[in-house]
Amino acid sequence: MSARARLRATVPALMPSTEAGPPEIVGLPGGRMLVQRSDDEIVAQPLDDAFVAQPDASVRFAAPWPRHRGTWEVSPDASVAVFAGVHAVRAVEPSGATRWEVRHGCWYGACRETHASYDEYADRQDHRYPDGGSVGFSADGRLVWAHVRGPLPGGELSPDTVDEWLVLDAENGRVLARADAEAAAAGSFHLPHPTDPRQMGLSIGEGQDGAPLRWGRWDGKELTVDCLDSDLCLLSVSPSGERLMTVSHDQDSLAVRDSRGAVLEAWEWNAEATIPRHPDAPSGDDGELHACWDWAGGFVDETALVVSTADSDDEWGPMRHWLIDTTDARECVPVDYPSPVRSQPSARGKGTWSTLSESRDALHIWELDTRKD
Repeated sequence: MSARARLRATVPALMPSTEAGPPEIVGLPGGRMLVQRSDDEIVAQPLDDAFVAQPDASVRFAAPWPRHRGTWEVSPDASVAVFAGVHAVRAVEPSGATRWEVRHGCWYGACRETHASYDEYADRQDHRYPDGGSVGFSADGRLVWAHVRGPLPGGELSPDTVDEWLVLDAENGRVLARADAEAAAAGSFHLPHPTDPRQMGLSIGEGQDGAPLRWGRWDGKELTVDCLDSDLCLLSVSPSGERLMTVSHDQDSLAVRDSRGAVLEAWEWNAEATIPRHPDAPSGDDGELHACWDWAGGFVDETALVVSTADSDDEWGPMRHWLIDTTDARECVPVDYPSPVRSQPSARGKGTWSTLSESRDALHIWELDTRKD
């Protein structure tokens, strides 16, 4: 038994793959955007509900530093882009003007300087491969949550704090709240609650040391941080915001949890017990041959997940994607595509997901094909 995928749309990239990172779709249904980042700028283009781009509404944001020196996010209304860099978080308007900047400690681990600008370390060999943080907009775009290297100058937290989690006013960059992230990150990313702008998820990677998962709640006065686990990667938040999709750091366990971190109704799938061995893998009892979940996928709707095992499949042959319906028998069903797919999936909501074309010049939008032969 398999689930047949039907191609719903193809969305061309905004810039050549030789000049920019891969195209991405961000935002929720009704407010999706196609975005792409080069070293010099971010281009954002609204998409309608059929994933058709609106070229006349394109917005460009000048980048303050190259794309390998940090992460970035565009606000839900495309009025501002925020760049999380090595030494600062900076908000940039379409005009190119800096709306605000919050400086923080340097993400290069051995550096104890508080840099005033990117130019101070742009050509330094020891700063070529720094660790990094991330930023995320709240669902309404009014808040920016920022994971930064601490401590901030003149801060409230201990000077020994390694990583901080900030809540910022998106309009002026004012620090509204701060908390110790209780981590030493190599990288991170944010996933917002889709309906409640006061909640945010933060998935942190510490390399081989672990993957701390944090869930934040801001009540207008106080930031409360739940430390959900030290070894989980947050992949997706359901449309209601009531469910989290996670994969363990060792990629053995996929689970659906509540926002407090508890597994819901035994919705947990062990990779070795759930996923059949790749048909092209050699026979034998070697435990190293079993598939592992990717750190990719998400909720295609409130109860269905799209996941993949591309990383472990790649050694043996075609990569595999899977659909899981949590309301049914909780079975992991392989996805059958009309043509080969060579990337991991990203959930887009309302029953859709996307994959990157092999040439990295387009995104393919898929949905379940329910037509009968």
